[in-house]
Amino acid sequence: MSQNYIALDYVVNDYIMSIDDDDYGATPADYMVRQYALRGIREFGFDISHNIKTEILDVNESLGTVELPCDYVDMVKLGQLGADGLVYVFANNPNMNLLNNQPAETMPNYLLGFDSYVFQNFMYESTQGRLYGMGGGQGAGEYRINLAENRIEISAISSTTKIVLEYISDEAKSQNPCVPVMAEQALRAYIYLKIIERKSSVPLGEKQRARAEYFNERRLANSRMKSFNKFDALSVSRQNFVLSPKS
Repeated sequence: MSQNYIALDYVVNDYIMSIDDDDYGATPADYMVRQYALRGIREFGFDISHNIKTEILDVNESLGTVELPCDYVDMVKLGQLGADGLVYVFANNPNMNLLNNQPAETMPNYLLGFDSYVFQNFMYESTQGRLYGMGGGQGAGEYRINLAENRIEISAISSTTKIVLEYISDEAKSQNPCVPVMAEQALRAYIYLKIIERKSSVPLGEKQRARAEYFNERRLANSRMKSFNKFDALSVSRQNFVLSPKS
């Protein structure tokens, strides 16, 4: 785990241990604290920080489709891995005609085993071949997202059995969820607010104070991370990342 993140279990356990008996948020069930924490990191993931994942996914060759991961939220980029270790990026085309999906043998074969990838046909600060880029070049194919069918539909210029997908994920669905260190206090404030919100024994003034504290901590977290965009987050996540094929 990157030093920029902290395990959700640690935050939850520490929160539970720090509750005093006379606290307004006392005696919550442990599972409730965890559920509120999961809701909180999902909300942060949509509005404050973006957790980026990279996967190698199998292509259904007969349909030209790829099943979306269960924690998929939004696309970063999609491409085909060539023998040179570069990922050749597909262009997004929501009007793509799947009836003309006839691949040709023009792209290099796959070479797995790279720890990270350079996106050959992406431009970044006037430099071609940087890993994280804005804009585009000549695509290796096209794709469209079909959320109704929970899949990616692709039309490649070469036969392809696997694609490299980088996407924003729902951290709450992760096996070992974590939260950015810069958002830890905001998460603690969120948990406390949710615990006392429905308690009739808690004065209205305390609920208002807790709500104000949460939104203040949230603004602080957002301010700290405003330059920590999704491409920066990807760079951090790859520090200890080893890419492996998914079945």
